[in-house]
Amino acid sequence: MPVPSYQTLMLPVLKLIGEGHETIPSCLEPLRREFGLTQDEFEELLPSGKQTLLANRAHWARNYMSQAGLVEAIKRGHYRLTVDGDDLLANPPDELNAAFLRNYEPFLEFLQRSASTKEGGLSGPQQTDKSSDAATPEDLMAKSHREIEALLRNELLEAVLSVSPAQFEQLIVDLLVAMGYGGGDPAMGKSIGKSGDGGIDGVINEDALGLDAVYVQAKRYDPANKVGRPDIQKFVGSLTGESATKGVFVTTSGFSREAQDYISRVQQRIVLIDGERLAKLMIQHGVGVRARAQYVIRSIDEDYFPERET
Repeated sequence: MPVPSYQTLMLPVLKLIGEGHETIPSCLEPLRREFGLTQDEFEELLPSGKQTLLANRAHWARNYMSQAGLVEAIKRGHYRLTVDGDDLLANPPDELNAAFLRNYEPFLEFLQRSASTKEGGLSGPQQTDKSSDAATPEDLMAKSHREIEALLRNELLEAVLSVSPAQFEQLIVDLLVAMGYGGGDPAMGKSIGKSGDGGIDGVINEDALGLDAVYVQAKRYDPANKVGRPDIQKFVGSLTGESATKGVFVTTSGFSREAQDYISRVQQRIVLIDGERLAKLMIQHGVGVRARAQYVIRSIDEDYFPERET
């Protein structure tokens, strides 16, 4: 039989994770046996040649279930069931698919995020299967691209949360340099870590003599633990001690309303970057990600085919 779709794989993958298969690679052989795949089908590769079709679809199945809150990461690449995942397996549906996952609020929130426009607004909820029938191929590709990037943002935050504090601080410095701060020269940025004075984790010199600099604070917090006003006040105090006028406060979680209101009343220019924006910036500037595949859409070159004179 052909390799099952990622939606067909959802329930089997969920069951395997529940049985102790913490990684997707460990699920592949049991999936091959369950679906009776031949060796050729089991080893069939994507057009890129970099991953098997079965592994790719199993990863997508796990990814979607993670967005629904049925599966959670233990550490990078290792997963377990959540309470909701356990409850679902106790009374499994006849079919587990993307439509069923809409019963879970986290999945609906994910769909909203994946429908975000490039400018960061929302273009509305994802199209239903019925409305997708009327979509053009380019519409479908754009929709798929948004979904892939939304999943990647979540995976990036999982990866960032798994690194050490020192690695996280260096990541933020690398990102700001990639964004053009310090003239884009890695030598102009450095992480300070535990040697930092008063909670400053990194500094990027904007000129060769270090007369102008951007100071960085990086907090690797659980998404549910928002940065509050006291943390921002401490950072402002550190900037004042350095006679600094510019600072960037980055967290993997978010900021409380009090923290956001506070920075509008201080003299220093402080930019707050939450987890969602951090992941978007990492993708945009190629930090911690790499291109896996590229698709080129071609159209007729009208200049090459001039209109025939009548």
